[in-house]
Amino acid sequence: MLQRFCEIMLKLWGWKISGAYPHQHKKALLVCAPHTSNWDFPVGIFVRGAENSNCTFIAKDSLFKPPFGFIFRWLNGVPVDRSKRNNFVDQIIEEYNQRENLHIIITPEGMRKKAKRFKSGFYHIVQGANIPLIPAIFDWKNKEMIFEPAFEITGDKNADIKRLIELFIEKGNPYSPEDGLSLEMEY
Repeated sequence: MLQRFCEIMLKLWGWKISGAYPHQHKKALLVCAPHTSNWDFPVGIFVRGAENSNCTFIAKDSLFKPPFGFIFRWLNGVPVDRSKRNNFVDQIIEEYNQRENLHIIITPEGMRKKAKRFKSGFYHIVQGANIPLIPAIFDWKNKEMIFEPAFEITGDKNADIKRLIELFIEKGNPYSPEDGLSLEMEY
C-alpha cells in the first residue's frame, strides 16, 4: 500500500526512477548528489518508498529535535552531531559490521548551499566496511532519480572521488544550479 502511494506521488510530481535500486546487495552505501534543496528530501522519501526500501538516511541532529523530530526518526533517519568530532566513520563502519542488512544514503556535500568541499567520509566507510558504493543521482531538469551500478573504487581516493564528481556532474542536475557541484571542489 505504501509502495503504491509513493509511486503515485512520484508520478503526480512528474518524477521517474532510472536504473535499479541495489536490492541485490545486503549492505550498501548510497552516495546521493547533487543535493541543493530541501525538496530533495521528500523526493528521496518517495523514491525510497516506491523502491520498497528501508534505506536509512543520515541528517543533522537539529532535524530530530521537537516539534518534528519524531517524523525523521519514524522515517528511519539517524541524527549526526556535526558540531564535534565523534569518529563518525568508525561508528558507521561498526553499524555495517553489526548488521546483516543495511543500506544508508548519504550526501557528500553535507549541505544544500554551494559546497566548497566534497566530504570524503563516505569513501572511508565503503573501504572500512567493504561494501559497495552506489551512486544515486538527482536530475531535477528531467525529474529523474538515477541509480547507477556499483561504483568501483581503486584505493586512489582522490582519483576515485574526482571520477564520482564527474559522474554526478554528467548525469545530475541540481534543483539550484548555482549550488551544484564543480570539478574545483576540495575533497
